[in-house]
Amino acid sequence: MKIQKNNVLRYSFLISNKVLYLHRIYDEEKRGQLVPSFYNQNLMREKVTPLLNEALKEHTHLFLIDMEIASDNKITVIIDGDEGVRVEDCIAISRAIEHNLDREEEDFSIDVFSAGVSRPLSMPRQYKKNIGRTLQLKTTQGETIEGEITEATDNEVTLEWKAREPKPVGKGKVTVQKQAVLPYTDIVEAKVMVTFN
Repeated sequence: MKIQKNNVLRYSFLISNKVLYLHRIYDEEKRGQLVPSFYNQNLMREKVTPLLNEALKEHTHLFLIDMEIASDNKITVIIDGDEGVRVEDCIAISRAIEHNLDREEEDFSIDVFSAGVSRPLSMPRQYKKNIGRTLQLKTTQGETIEGEITEATDNEVTLEWKAREPKPVGKGKVTVQKQAVLPYTDIVEAKVMVTFN
């Protein structure tokens, strides 16, 4: 008798499904019903998001950069502010979330951080708060530009810098003022350059 390849695959699939099913039944009897971790993360996100939004409404100078919830219910919130972020701001946001979640219902930990200077800019509001500072960015065309932010709108940022270019006539170089107006959609990464005087 000749066994077809498809039948072998079908039987091995059925056997592996049966083994998984039996493991699940055993686990349910032993520890209770299993729930995938992404399900728990989504439930936690549904609880945390309105609390975070309410806290940010009370602190209008702050805004959300990122929020992550790990499978072990570790909540990480990254915020920024129009005038920077103080320790007191991080504490206020942390307490607004922590004091409104029930640890008896679900165990969790929470960390609230400021975006920091090494983190790339991701929102127009961050570009606006950094007007007058030096920015290094990479464009979707692979170009790297470093210049001072002179203007930032909801759609684009304007950078100005000085560059040395060959003289139009004769030998040598001349310093010229350059400007670039870039839509945020053309920016791959942008970081504020820290200078020490």
